[in-house]
Amino acid sequence: MGKKKSAKKFKPTNLKPKKKCCRKDVRCMRCPVVVHRLRKLDLDRMDHKKIKKAIKKARVA
Repeated sequence: MGKKKSAKKFKPTNLKPKKKCCRKDVRCMRCPVVVHRLRKLDLDRMDHKKIKKAIKKARVA
């Protein structure tokens, strides 16, 4: 297992998506679908609490 990323240090522009989607109940952080969903959002203007909610919503399958 990898390290968990905190919402404060999280930047979707730094993430490199995996080649293939895992398609599990809760998607991993490097899943191409999650990375795409988070890049569409403006995370720079969100506070810590809203970023956590956005990550949670993006990872839901």
